[in-house]
Amino acid sequence: MSISTLPGLFISHGSPMLAIEPEQVGPALHRLSINLPTPRAIVVMSAHWESQALEVSTSSRPETWHDFGGFPRELYQIRYPAPGDIQLAERMIQMLEQGDMPAHANSLRPRDHGVWMPLLHMYPDAEIPVIQISLPSHFSAAQIYQVGQILAPLRDEQILLIGSGSITHNLAELSWAEEQASTPEWASGFRNWVVHQLSNDDFAAVLNWQQAPHIQRNHPTLEHLSPLFFAMGTGPRFSLVHSSFSLGALGMDLYRFD
Repeated sequence: MSISTLPGLFISHGSPMLAIEPEQVGPALHRLSINLPTPRAIVVMSAHWESQALEVSTSSRPETWHDFGGFPRELYQIRYPAPGDIQLAERMIQMLEQGDMPAHANSLRPRDHGVWMPLLHMYPDAEIPVIQISLPSHFSAAQIYQVGQILAPLRDEQILLIGSGSITHNLAELSWAEEQASTPEWASGFRNWVVHQLSNDDFAAVLNWQQAPHIQRNHPTLEHLSPLFFAMGTGPRFSLVHSSFSLGALGMDLYRFD
């Protein structure tokens, strides 16, 4: 079987309800997956695994973690039983060590919804090994970008690298009772600024996120934007796969890096 190069992806995973109410982004994720060579393995950095040190999941069969509350019962019945890949995880730790980015093995971490929820739409059979990598809360944007750069060679081995977060993420500003609410300018303006910079190969501007318009309103905390920095490190060529908003101000963009 020939080995194909896969892209790096940034996925806005949205509300946990995406698992059962896919809106526009669920079909977009499905279309994306069927247009890619089938991965040998998938590596995901999720906004929902913040850590002190950089960690890599070495579990052979991580549990599906429903790391949220107050949603319909059927959401808590979903399982995503994809295996892990201990050998690949240990190799990733070696790659990071060689890149002066020490990482630690974690065999106990369950899979949070930032991992399994988008993969439900992309690879619903849950047969492809999935490895999760943590998001160190003290890392700068440049350091997270460097993690993506160190792991980027895995793309040449038909391994899919994903940063799972959200292009905008201010839960206090969402129109929870009105799914078709109009998108405020502060959200669309921020999203358009990011896409403009990436489209013009100005990755440095995005890594210097403090200058972005309405940054505090779109990201009161940075953990849902940080996986974008990881995805940016995986490849220098940006393309926009999908763009939409949910609940008014929740950006659901999908980006590809080759």
